[in-house]
Amino acid sequence: MSAYCLLLRKDLNQPPEPVQWPRGVTLVTLNEALLQPVHDLLVQGYGQGEGSVPSLQEWQDCLQHDAEYDAQLCFVVLLEGEVVAVAQAWTSAYLKDLVVHPRQQGRGLGGTLLRHMFAVFRQRNEAWVDLKVMEHNQRALRLYHKHGMRQVQRLAL
Repeated sequence: MSAYCLLLRKDLNQPPEPVQWPRGVTLVTLNEALLQPVHDLLVQGYGQGEGSVPSLQEWQDCLQHDAEYDAQLCFVVLLEGEVVAVAQAWTSAYLKDLVVHPRQQGRGLGGTLLRHMFAVFRQRNEAWVDLKVMEHNQRALRLYHKHGMRQVQRLAL
């Protein structure tokens, strides 16, 4: 049995939906102090068989040496100082990672992060935002489709 991932795209021609953050959360961009907790959340989020994350040092090296990395495109959601969600995008208008802590899922953080990211890339005059998601990840697919992302390609792994 083959596994597939889907390439999804959000057209940014229409004005984005307004972004309303849930009470008590703060949006920041990635900084040195947040590297470990963001990495920990990514490991937890991908630990369910949806992908993998290299060690902290490898991950940090990959970020800092990638031509498409921009810390201003790595959005971190804090609740009472704790990292509860992250969306990391590349400068090519590609969403690399979106993870919400299991205890915070269902509060609208994932959708709010998506809308925020769409608005940022629209301000950068991008035509669309792309991402890849595992075909069997129905929860993520529902979120992405709800926010206007459409399948562009189906890729065998």
